[in-house]
Amino acid sequence: MSYRQIFDSLSKVVRFSEAWLVSTTPRGGLQIVQPSHLGENWVKPYSTDFQTEDAATWRALIGNRTVCGEDVWPAGVEASRYYRDFLDGAKLRRLVAAPVKSPVFPGYDGALHVYGTSELGGFADSEVKAITDAAGQIGRDAAAARSSRLMHGDCANTPSWMLRPGNRLMVLNASFKSVLGQAIPDLDERVSDQLYQDARQRLQRLGGEPISSDRIALPDSRGQFWIFRAVAYRNYPALGTGPVLFYCLLPSYCDWVSLRAADFSADAELSRLVPAIHFMSEHFRRGPALGEIARHVHLSPFHFHRRFTELLGITPKHFLLECQIFHSKRLLYGRATELAEISKICGFAHQSHFTSRFKQYAGLTPTRWRKLATKNDDPARGRIEVH
Repeated sequence: MSYRQIFDSLSKVVRFSEAWLVSTTPRGGLQIVQPSHLGENWVKPYSTDFQTEDAATWRALIGNRTVCGEDVWPAGVEASRYYRDFLDGAKLRRLVAAPVKSPVFPGYDGALHVYGTSELGGFADSEVKAITDAAGQIGRDAAAARSSRLMHGDCANTPSWMLRPGNRLMVLNASFKSVLGQAIPDLDERVSDQLYQDARQRLQRLGGEPISSDRIALPDSRGQFWIFRAVAYRNYPALGTGPVLFYCLLPSYCDWVSLRAADFSADAELSRLVPAIHFMSEHFRRGPALGEIARHVHLSPFHFHRRFTELLGITPKHFLLECQIFHSKRLLYGRATELAEISKICGFAHQSHFTSRFKQYAGLTPTRWRKLATKNDDPARGRIEVH
């Protein structure tokens, strides 16, 4: 998939001054991911501040439809802080935002933004349609690219334990109502109850902090863990007044390894971290130290750990464990390998270490998980892995 070709094709039928692709993220919030020429002057202020003011993306996602600036800000784009403090320097007064299905991570949707100056005038209906069509094409191309990357290797076949919900993001307002309409599908009732309980407690703890986040593991009725990144904003103007909570079902091992640096072309720092994911997925069995992983992407261990966690929503240590758990599940599911051998193959110190770490991560012992996974090997009868 070539974003340059998509944007170049769009420029032949739409008069615009700037265009970029925004995606929701597993760390909570929005991120500009394309195109590569935008640079830090746009990407950094957006991700650190103005993504909370981007009502256009959220309006497109909530309604699942293309919106214009006047739909989002009836008093005019110029009346918004998003324009005054972010767009005004480039005089980008005209805006169309079209929803995009999972542009980077499955289950995390986004929007194609197209901007114009006053001199270009408003967007014609035919131009709005072309933008909508381009957004649809981006989603289809992204899905095809991910599928192609996973066609061979460990993620090629999809037994029931690898299946995950199509939507993996839940956003709650201060009234604990889902902003995006339907909550994450297939949520076990026990998990749902725990999420809402966590939301109430999290709002009470938020206090004067502008944002807080952490990783939570919630057991379902069978004892298996669903792992989320929980993020609370004291104020998120794009979604109204008051606090907003994001619950991000973390990507699977296959989602992580299907990433390419080019998926984040607009953000040089973020794209720089992607090779570390592939390095860890290849060498997890020997347990590479943080310093070695950081050197692979030419960063200090401290800076690498901090930025990897901030930008991707998962620590390097947790990703290494994700690699171990995924490969151990494949072997457990195959039923041909004993636990002691699995622990050795997947880089655990010994069988008891494997059992304790597996249960800590998955909520079940390896033996119990194997029984459930092989018993329910029918996608219509239940999904085993959701973390």
